[in-house]
Amino acid sequence: MTQISYRSERPDDAPLVAALIDRAFGPGRYAKAADRLRESNTVMADLSFTAWEGETLVGSVRLWPVAVGGEPVAFLGPIAVEAEQRKHRIGQTLVEMACAAAAGAAWRAVLLVGDAPYFGRVGFDAAPAAGVRMPGPVDQRRVLLKALREGGADGLAGPVTSGG
Repeated sequence: MTQISYRSERPDDAPLVAALIDRAFGPGRYAKAADRLRESNTVMADLSFTAWEGETLVGSVRLWPVAVGGEPVAFLGPIAVEAEQRKHRIGQTLVEMACAAAAGAAWRAVLLVGDAPYFGRVGFDAAPAAGVRMPGPVDQRRVLLKALREGGADGLAGPVTSGG
Protein backbone atom coordinates (compact mmCIF):
# COMPACT_ATOMS: atom_id res chain seq x y z
CA MET A 1 0.00 0.00 0.00
CA THR A 2 1.25 3.45 -0.86
CA GLN A 3 0.61 6.49 1.28
CA ILE A 4 -3.04 7.45 1.76
CA SER A 5 -3.89 11.15 1.58
CA TYR A 6 -7.09 12.76 2.83
CA ARG A 7 -8.90 15.91 1.80
CA SER A 8 -12.32 17.56 1.82
CA GLU A 9 -14.67 16.34 -0.87
CA ARG A 10 -14.61 18.50 -4.00
CA PRO A 11 -17.47 18.93 -6.48
CA ASP A 12 -15.59 17.02 -9.19
CA ASP A 13 -15.23 14.04 -6.80
CA ALA A 14 -18.99 13.36 -6.90
CA PRO A 15 -19.00 10.82 -9.76
CA LEU A 16 -16.06 8.92 -8.24
CA VAL A 17 -17.69 8.91 -4.81
CA ALA A 18 -20.98 7.67 -6.30
CA ALA A 19 -19.20 4.83 -8.07
CA LEU A 20 -17.31 3.88 -4.88
CA ILE A 21 -20.56 3.84 -2.88
CA ASP A 22 -22.21 1.66 -5.55
CA ARG A 23 -19.31 -0.82 -5.36
CA ALA A 24 -19.38 -0.85 -1.57
CA PHE A 25 -23.15 -1.17 -1.05
CA GLY A 26 -24.79 -2.16 -4.32
CA PRO A 27 -28.27 -1.14 -5.44
CA GLY A 28 -29.88 -2.35 -2.18
CA ARG A 29 -28.69 0.76 -0.41
CA TYR A 30 -31.48 2.82 -1.98
CA ALA A 31 -34.06 0.85 0.05
CA LYS A 32 -32.50 1.81 3.39
CA ALA A 33 -34.17 4.32 5.70
CA ALA A 34 -30.93 6.31 5.87
CA ASP A 35 -31.13 6.99 2.15
CA ARG A 36 -34.47 8.81 2.67
CA LEU A 37 -32.50 11.47 4.54
CA ARG A 38 -30.10 11.97 1.64
CA GLU A 39 -32.77 12.31 -1.05
CA SER A 40 -33.42 15.98 -1.86
CA ASN A 41 -30.75 16.96 0.66
CA THR A 42 -27.40 18.64 0.04
CA VAL A 43 -24.16 17.03 1.14
CA MET A 44 -22.01 19.27 3.33
CA ALA A 45 -18.87 18.93 1.21
CA ASP A 46 -16.76 21.02 3.61
CA LEU A 47 -17.49 18.40 6.33
CA SER A 48 -17.17 15.39 4.00
CA PHE A 49 -13.86 13.75 3.21
CA THR A 50 -12.17 11.52 0.67
CA ALA A 51 -9.19 9.20 0.91
CA TRP A 52 -6.79 8.76 -2.00
CA GLU A 53 -4.04 6.32 -2.88
CA GLY A 54 -2.15 8.36 -5.42
CA GLU A 55 -4.79 9.48 -7.94
CA THR A 56 -7.23 6.71 -7.00
CA LEU A 57 -10.19 7.33 -4.70
CA VAL A 58 -10.20 4.59 -2.04
CA GLY A 59 -12.56 6.02 0.60
CA SER A 60 -15.29 8.53 1.24
CA VAL A 61 -17.50 9.75 4.08
CA ARG A 62 -20.25 12.34 3.83
CA LEU A 63 -22.17 14.49 6.30
CA TRP A 64 -25.68 15.82 5.67
CA PRO A 65 -27.82 18.33 7.58
CA VAL A 66 -30.80 16.73 9.33
CA ALA A 67 -32.93 17.47 12.36
CA VAL A 68 -33.94 15.23 15.25
CA GLY A 69 -37.21 16.49 16.72
CA GLY A 70 -36.47 19.85 15.11
CA GLU A 71 -32.92 20.09 16.49
CA PRO A 72 -30.16 20.30 13.84
CA VAL A 73 -27.56 17.53 13.81
CA ALA A 74 -25.15 16.22 11.20
CA PHE A 75 -25.99 12.84 9.63
CA LEU A 76 -23.02 10.67 8.69
CA GLY A 77 -23.13 8.30 5.76
CA PRO A 78 -22.51 6.56 3.71
CA ILE A 79 -18.96 5.69 4.53
CA ALA A 80 -17.34 3.63 1.80
CA VAL A 81 -13.86 2.17 1.46
CA GLU A 82 -12.56 -0.05 -1.33
CA ALA A 83 -12.68 -3.67 -0.15
CA GLU A 84 -8.93 -4.26 -0.43
CA GLN A 85 -8.23 -1.12 1.66
CA ARG A 86 -10.57 -1.81 4.60
CA LYS A 87 -7.89 -3.23 6.88
CA HIS A 88 -5.92 0.05 6.91
CA ARG A 89 -8.22 2.11 9.23
CA ILE A 90 -9.16 4.44 6.38
CA GLY A 91 -12.84 4.34 7.33
CA GLN A 92 -12.13 5.14 10.96
CA THR A 93 -9.84 8.01 9.96
CA LEU A 94 -12.52 9.42 7.64
CA VAL A 95 -15.17 9.25 10.38
CA GLU A 96 -12.84 10.94 12.88
CA MET A 97 -12.06 13.70 10.37
CA ALA A 98 -15.74 14.30 9.59
CA CYS A 99 -16.67 14.44 13.28
CA ALA A 100 -13.81 16.83 14.03
CA ALA A 101 -14.88 19.09 11.15
CA ALA A 102 -18.51 19.03 12.35
CA ALA A 103 -17.38 19.93 15.88
CA GLY A 104 -15.31 22.76 14.46
CA ALA A 105 -18.38 24.00 12.57
CA ALA A 106 -20.35 24.05 15.87
CA TRP A 107 -22.64 21.07 15.19
CA ARG A 108 -23.89 19.62 18.47
CA ALA A 109 -23.92 15.94 17.48
CA VAL A 110 -23.51 13.43 14.66
CA LEU A 111 -26.14 10.80 13.94
CA LEU A 112 -25.67 7.61 11.92
CA VAL A 113 -27.08 4.15 11.30
CA GLY A 114 -24.33 1.58 11.60
CA ASP A 115 -22.52 -1.16 13.44
CA ALA A 116 -22.23 -0.25 17.14
CA PRO A 117 -18.96 -2.14 17.80
CA TYR A 118 -17.25 -0.43 14.84
CA PHE A 119 -18.55 3.09 15.44
CA GLY A 120 -18.31 2.76 19.22
CA ARG A 121 -14.51 2.92 18.81
CA VAL A 122 -14.89 6.53 17.71
CA GLY A 123 -17.43 7.60 20.32
CA PHE A 124 -20.84 6.68 18.88
CA ASP A 125 -23.44 5.09 21.17
CA ALA A 126 -27.01 3.80 20.84
CA ALA A 127 -28.12 4.93 24.32
CA PRO A 128 -28.46 8.67 23.55
CA ALA A 129 -30.30 7.77 20.31
CA ALA A 130 -33.01 5.73 22.04
CA GLY A 131 -35.67 8.35 21.29
CA VAL A 132 -34.55 9.06 17.73
CA ARG A 133 -37.02 7.88 15.07
CA MET A 134 -35.68 7.26 11.57
CA PRO A 135 -37.96 7.72 8.52
CA GLY A 136 -38.67 4.08 7.83
CA PRO A 137 -37.85 0.70 9.27
CA VAL A 138 -34.47 0.44 10.94
CA ASP A 139 -32.95 -1.67 13.70
CA GLN A 140 -32.98 0.84 16.58
CA ARG A 141 -29.79 -0.70 17.99
CA ARG A 142 -27.99 0.59 14.87
CA VAL A 143 -29.12 4.21 15.37
CA LEU A 144 -26.11 5.86 16.99
CA LEU A 145 -25.26 9.35 18.21
CA LYS A 146 -22.01 11.07 19.08
CA ALA A 147 -22.08 14.31 21.04
CA LEU A 148 -19.59 16.83 19.71
CA ARG A 149 -19.67 18.99 22.84
CA GLU A 150 -20.73 18.58 26.45
CA GLY A 151 -24.46 17.80 26.46
CA GLY A 152 -24.58 17.76 22.65
CA ALA A 153 -26.75 14.64 22.50
CA ASP A 154 -28.97 15.61 25.45
CA GLY A 155 -32.66 15.78 24.65
CA LEU A 156 -32.34 14.59 21.06
CA ALA A 157 -35.55 12.67 20.41
CA GLY A 158 -38.30 12.51 17.84
CA PRO A 159 -38.47 12.06 14.11
CA VAL A 160 -35.42 12.60 11.92
CA THR A 161 -36.10 14.93 9.01
CA SER A 162 -33.93 15.98 6.11
CA GLY A 163 -32.31 19.37 5.89
CA GLY A 164 -31.61 20.25 9.52
